[in-house]
Amino acid sequence: MSKGKVERVSPFDSQLIESRFLDVWLPPGYSQEQKYDVLYMHDARMLFDAKITWNQQEWMVDEVAGTLIEQNKVRPFIVVAIPNAGAKRHSEFFPQKPFESLIEQAQASLYQRERSPGDLLFKSRVYSDNYLKFIVTEVVPYIEMHYSVNKGGKHRYLAGSSMGGLISWYGLMEYPNEFAGAISMSTHWPGTFETDKVVFKAFLSYIENQLPSLTTQKIYFDHGDQTLDVMYPQLQKQINNLFEQQKYPDKQWHSQFFPGEDHSEKSWSKRLNIPFEFMFAPQ
Repeated sequence: MSKGKVERVSPFDSQLIESRFLDVWLPPGYSQEQKYDVLYMHDARMLFDAKITWNQQEWMVDEVAGTLIEQNKVRPFIVVAIPNAGAKRHSEFFPQKPFESLIEQAQASLYQRERSPGDLLFKSRVYSDNYLKFIVTEVVPYIEMHYSVNKGGKHRYLAGSSMGGLISWYGLMEYPNEFAGAISMSTHWPGTFETDKVVFKAFLSYIENQLPSLTTQKIYFDHGDQTLDVMYPQLQKQINNLFEQQKYPDKQWHSQFFPGEDHSEKSWSKRLNIPFEFMFAPQ
């Protein structure tokens, strides 16, 4: 049973990336008399309505968030859902600075990777820095002008899964003053669909260098071990080790393993309450 309401902003024009719509979820009882924190979520088409998704699954964001708010398990927040770029999703979400840290030969090789015969994984050059700039300089100001929200980086969060998990932690580390936390579920650490140590080492090196720039920010990781998630456990362990080595405060990062869970909206919806409660704990 859906909760709250979704307002569509369409078209939402951009000077940085291809224009698209925004879906803004407002919780039950949304009021101009109250101020709300904001969660910016990727892959908007998969979040609210299974009837319109390619696999007839959804995150059930409205049900999960609405119930938690009604039960006072989280402080009230709204969700700004941003659609991906379709065929260019991989180019839009792949962390750009780690990609560009690779030698030219490695970059060229990645651009030749195929998702299936004749279907290139990257449909354009990686442009995730522009996607993040779009959120920070175009989406955020619009939302803070048109909705009753708390302003400032301490009240903004990012969330996504798979490639959306990559762009979420990357966004937090690129803009530590603009966001207070990132939810990265079933994070696609391989970067491609092959076991690629070069790509993962680039992610690892980038995070190692950027982690000291974070102060009070929260980060949530999780994964299962079925379907595509079978690739993640050993890689996530190395990420966890990095956080532990740098003594990132335990209260500010969680990494959870869900045995038997697969890489799907159905799985993410079942445990979505956990990162929501972590990020939006009542103050």
